[in-house]
Amino acid sequence: MLANGVAKQLVERRRPPKEWFWHEDVEDRPDSSSFPSGHTAAAVAFTAAVAPTWPWAGAVCAVPTVLVAVERVHSGAHYPSDVAAGAVIGLAAAALVRATPRLVVRHVG
Repeated sequence: MLANGVAKQLVERRRPPKEWFWHEDVEDRPDSSSFPSGHTAAAVAFTAAVAPTWPWAGAVCAVPTVLVAVERVHSGAHYPSDVAAGAVIGLAAAALVRATPRLVVRHVG
């Protein structure tokens, strides 16, 4: 929600030029803002939320998370900085989700 619902609405950035890519996949990409990568944000958020509780699962999830980030750049959908921003948003979202129960208990209980 932070990446696609907020950040993409605040930052208008065109996708990388199609001429930069030699493969045909570049024709099939979204029309929305390139910044940030929502796919990367979601993958990083999930992995970062799981890893502290189940480190082995976090390690397993890290592999497809990195592949998602690389694929977003390779496909021409994003610049590397879009992916980096998506990763930062994902880490922040995971930290917020993990901290919320403690904050609620502290302020309500």
